This record gives sequence, structure tokens and C-alpha cells, in this order.
Amino acid sequence: MKKLTKSRNDRMVSGVLGGIAEYFGIDSTLVRIVYAIAILFGYGAPVVLYIVLAILMPEPTSGQSPYRNRNYSGYYKNQREKKRKEAEKVDKDDDNWSDF
Repeated sequence: MKKLTKSRNDRMVSGVLGGIAEYFGIDSTLVRIVYAIAILFGYGAPVVLYIVLAILMPEPTSGQSPYRNRNYSGYYKNQREKKRKEAEKVDKDDDNWSDF
């Protein structure tokens, strides 16, 4: 079953209109044009509706955020591994009680 979620790839502000376009299988530009016309004739109600949808619509669960740089996650993983190895080295050095 298809679920209405924010778009992960087609975002202008929060991905609400892109998510609606993906859900109905239409072009997001068409949804944005209809939304702009609704703002002109809706006297602010479409803006409130957009804010409510931005708060209530869930983020998609699969995939990775397009705004996250994959190189950084590898960098931090390598740094954690390096720190872990250094900590193990210090622990092994602490086992030497010959100084006493």
C-alpha cells in the first residue's frame, strides 16, 4: 500500500508538494502551480494547510537523505575505529605493572 510521505528528492521547502506529486504520480511542477493559484484565491488557508502538512506528514523511511554527504559518514566511521584501536592499545599498556 502506498503511503503519503514527504519527498526525499523533490524538495523546495519541506517536500510536502513533492510528496503529494509522487503519491498521485503527477509532475511536481503542476502541483506547485496549482498550489500557487490556491494561495492567490485561498486567502491564507493554503499556507496554514501547508504548515500543518509539513508537521504531520512523515519522512520516508527508506533511503538516505540527499543532504547527507556519504563521505562524512565514512570519515567518522574511520575516526571511531582509530579511537577504538588507540583505546585498546592504552588498555594493553596498562596491564604492565613492572613500574611498581
